[in-house]
Amino acid sequence: MSYIISQSSEKECRLLAELRVVAMQESLEALGRFDPVRARERFLSGFDAATTWTVKVEQELIGFYTYEPKIDHIWIGHLYIHPNYQSTGLGGKLLTELMLRAKQAGFPIRLGALKGSRSNEFYIKHGFKLTHEEEWDNYYEYKNC
Repeated sequence: MSYIISQSSEKECRLLAELRVVAMQESLEALGRFDPVRARERFLSGFDAATTWTVKVEQELIGFYTYEPKIDHIWIGHLYIHPNYQSTGLGGKLLTELMLRAKQAGFPIRLGALKGSRSNEFYIKHGFKLTHEEEWDNYYEYKNC
């Protein structure tokens, strides 16, 4: 599958919020916490186009991620793929690219995943280690340096 990654713009924030809702719906429903309005508002309140990258196939937005350099790590706050493109290997390719970027920068990657989400298995499969848990989320780190 051929895809294009580009930096997001402010005008894409609502599209990204909708994609996030669609991508998270199954996991949030499983926890009894699916509220699309809250999910959109939570994303929009912290949206930063400077750290957000879109993934498109033939001009269609199919995913996005954030890549935020911190003092001692890289924070991946979002990594979402539209359900129609999940389990195609695309998420793994994106994550591998992010892991390479972090390695070149000399930092580990840290991220969180909603408890009960299939994303937990995805991150563990790619070498991430659980560092701690909170009420709704598991937190992981990938040390590549």
